[in-house]
Amino acid sequence: MAGYFELVDAPDGGYRVRMMDGSGNLMAISVTFPTKRAAVKGVEMAREIAGTGLIRDRSSNGAGSVIRDRVRPVPSSKEKAAPRGKKTGSVRASVG
Repeated sequence: MAGYFELVDAPDGGYRVRMMDGSGNLMAISVTFPTKRAAVKGVEMAREIAGTGLIRDRSSNGAGSVIRDRVRPVPSSKEKAAPRGKKTGSVRASVG
């Protein structure tokens, strides 16, 4: 499983969204949303940002640069298990 979102009660009222990885470890927690509907909309926005958003490095030595090629996606458990390299068992026939 890739991960999931949880809606939880916020300590100051309203709701927060927790993003969990496939092992159940906390990856991120949202701002407080006033309603569950607003929290679900926040999840929709997070999905959009995660799929298309740039990574802007605001760390002390990042100087606000946009990270592109330096970061590779973390492979999923399915990708880790998949064999790599060329398949040697198949032969292509030529038509001629």
